[in-house]
Amino acid sequence: MKVRVPRDLHAITTTADDVEQAGPRAGLSSTDTKAIWAALKGLYRSGAHPGVSFCLRRHGEVVFNRSIGHAEGNGPADPPLAPKRLLTPDTPVCLFSASKAVTAVLIHKLAEDGGIDLNQRVSHYLPEFGAAGKQQTTISDVLAHRGGFPTMNLPKPERRVELMEDWDRVIRLICEAPPTSGRQMSYHAITGGFILAEVLQRVTGEPIAKFLDQHIRKPLKMKHFTYGIAKKHWPDVAINYEAGAPVRFPISTVAERALFVPFPEVVRASNTDSFKTAVIPAGNIFATADETSRFFQMLLDGGVVGGKRILKVETVARIARPVGRMNLDRTLMIPMRYSEGMMLGARPAGLYGPDTADAFGHLGFMNVLGWADPSRHLSAALLTTGKAILGTHLIALSRLLTVISNRCG
Repeated sequence: MKVRVPRDLHAITTTADDVEQAGPRAGLSSTDTKAIWAALKGLYRSGAHPGVSFCLRRHGEVVFNRSIGHAEGNGPADPPLAPKRLLTPDTPVCLFSASKAVTAVLIHKLAEDGGIDLNQRVSHYLPEFGAAGKQQTTISDVLAHRGGFPTMNLPKPERRVELMEDWDRVIRLICEAPPTSGRQMSYHAITGGFILAEVLQRVTGEPIAKFLDQHIRKPLKMKHFTYGIAKKHWPDVAINYEAGAPVRFPISTVAERALFVPFPEVVRASNTDSFKTAVIPAGNIFATADETSRFFQMLLDGGVVGGKRILKVETVARIARPVGRMNLDRTLMIPMRYSEGMMLGARPAGLYGPDTADAFGHLGFMNVLGWADPSRHLSAALLTTGKAILGTHLIALSRLLTVISNRCG
């Protein structure tokens, strides 16, 4: 399933900044920026994404803040004459699992302020969590996807995305369940975020949304960057579309294990009003590419933004520090490197392109990316609205990341 891609992309491209002037200040030539832009257009031309929003900062300078395509009306299943709405750099897009990086930073901030000890057991703050055999699991284990409860083992009829909107029931189900994977590295797609957020709320006595607002969103002067999104902004939100080649066994099985429900169900539910209202710590922050890049730029700058310190240097260093070596992730069934909250790059090639061992960030469903690369002095965000696992877009995405790494290296 592919979107209709016009030959000339000019009419569906929106630029937020005078990027050609920012390039030289960021140490990039016009040849460099043209190569990156060509690769970004190549990703859109793959036909997997109705809309693509991209922001790249280098040495703190905004080099790109552009979008291509539509926020609504040009999905693979939409009729040709369906009303269309342009995707702009100001359009909020769901970050999905890239939200985990933000939730992790909030937990590190809480630890920095003395509210928790990351090496302390979860059950110290959430006693019911240890009732079924998980009493040795630490906050650090959960952050690094070694908590032992990567999913909720429910009968298929009960596996609905709408369950994520019932906070108390989710917490109860996770706490009552025995560990299933020991301390093996196994991606906690949904469960870890809920437990981390519940610990934060027990300790602070306030919602995690308020903690995010106080410590990240307002200091970084963001319009969105919230769990869920205010109703007044619903008409502006980008619609998510199922795209790409059909997902079949065995990949469908791996995807459902990671996502808790079948792939199409996640796409459908992500466009509902209830999803936009809910607080899902591991999966429903809405933001622009600029806001996402700004968040990672703050980390790249050692926890400082606009001369104001948000996090201590030591806290940022711990956020980016690897926990163990690259190993097989038992949920995703691919080699991964994690820190306490971030997906890490690798050498000779990794999630953020070639030779990116120092990079840290997070992937979101499916080709949403936010990351910082200290070696290249860059922070970037790539937000996409086509939800595709297989297809030629993967080649185009790999090329884009390679061009960014090479041109900024």
